[in-house]
Amino acid sequence: MDDPRTARRAFGAYLAALRRQARLSQSQLATRLCRASGTVTLTRNEVSRWERGERLPGAWSTALATVLRVPVHVLELAVAQARGDAEPPQDDHPHAVVRQRAGWLLAHDRAHGGDHVADAAVQVWHAARAEIADGDDKAHLRVVAELAEIAGWVLFDAARTREARGAWIEAQHFGRLAGDRGMQWFALDLMSLEAVESGRTGEALALCDELAGLGVPPRVALLTELRRGRALASAGDRPRARQAIGRARSGLEDSLSPRDPEWSWWVDDLEVTGHEAEVALLLGEPERAVPLFERTRELTGAIDPTGRGALYYAAAELDALVRLSAWRQVEEALLRLPPILRNVTSSRNRRRLRSALSAIERDGPVWLAAEAREVMTS
Repeated sequence: MDDPRTARRAFGAYLAALRRQARLSQSQLATRLCRASGTVTLTRNEVSRWERGERLPGAWSTALATVLRVPVHVLELAVAQARGDAEPPQDDHPHAVVRQRAGWLLAHDRAHGGDHVADAAVQVWHAARAEIADGDDKAHLRVVAELAEIAGWVLFDAARTREARGAWIEAQHFGRLAGDRGMQWFALDLMSLEAVESGRTGEALALCDELAGLGVPPRVALLTELRRGRALASAGDRPRARQAIGRARSGLEDSLSPRDPEWSWWVDDLEVTGHEAEVALLLGEPERAVPLFERTRELTGAIDPTGRGALYYAAAELDALVRLSAWRQVEEALLRLPPILRNVTSSRNRRRLRSALSAIERDGPVWLAAEAREVMTS
């Protein structure tokens, strides 16, 4: 963080992650800030400048903390650090600084993908693990479990799946030692997602069964049904795949519970709709998948139109359109990609995108092949 520009960009990614967690678009955040402060001078463009690291919110910190539901002193300290006016926070917990660094790395992944920060996330995790001593307190073990989970996710996004699995196995282990059931559930859920995407259907279903047998709260159970639905679709089990996705959809509004772990905040309509679309695609029904992916594009566009999530759904929608041979719609989808690709370097999602682009070159009309090649080199 010695470079002021790097510090400001990191703060911007952190702020964008807070906004997305609150499920607000930049325009919605600007409107709420104006209401909270009693002024009408803030625009979406200014919020965008903050998130790009071009400016810092300054006097808006108090209103930001109120709208985004974070402690004022935490946000003000983050702004001061980005400005270079403060040292890293001194917390009573010996690993507070480590957790903050990991949080900023995760925010960067959400905004720009995991490729460039995967090694840094592993380094933070390994450094914390190296400090474990015999009889260590559970709070330290919980921190190591959380850092392993974060590193695993960033590695997964960078398409380093073998390393990601190792990190999640460790997250589950240290979560168990710390008595943190939520972290154990999270590790199992992520391992099941990776198994689904890697085509290991039997393993994915076994992990879903293991999770279901742990008495997890409703929100985690909903996630389990989403993973189960995709695994069953991969196996060609159409009735049971649809039943699993149907149970997840019907339980979305009723699944909130005080027992839900903090990490389950992102389980929402976007998540369920995306899985519904993926199941339709796996079942050979791209005509059903396309309108669902269009909905995910709308939902993502209101939150972060050029972040990692936008790339995931853009690549998935393109995949579905190519399978339908809907070439005019494919062209429109291609034209939406450059701004996202300039912002995101996620190997996991770019790999899927490259597969769809190769299919255009192989099966599509000649007039579209040149555009596909141009996007492929982006």
